[in-house]
Amino acid sequence: MDAPGNEEQPDPESGEGLTPRQARKIRIVLASVLMAAMAAVLVVRLASRTSVLVVGVYGAALVLCGVVIELSRNGRTRLGTWLLGIGLAAALAADWLLLP
Repeated sequence: MDAPGNEEQPDPESGEGLTPRQARKIRIVLASVLMAAMAAVLVVRLASRTSVLVVGVYGAALVLCGVVIELSRNGRTRLGTWLLGIGLAAALAADWLLLP
């Protein structure tokens, strides 16, 4: 019988899943790529139609990506993943519904 605290950790090379550190890095990279994509879409949308609503929707999406990066850095990867998915879906829905 092992003493408490001596539980075996999953081996990262055994294919059982990601370590917490790997999950954080993946979410940070994903949020960074999505942030760059939102910035590019913002530039394209502003070139075609200048509107405060466009800046608001895509500005909020950029802030959301930054928040997710910080959450991931602090170990809140699941919360960050849900927030990123729901927030970006809401931003795209707002673009489709609200913006001409």
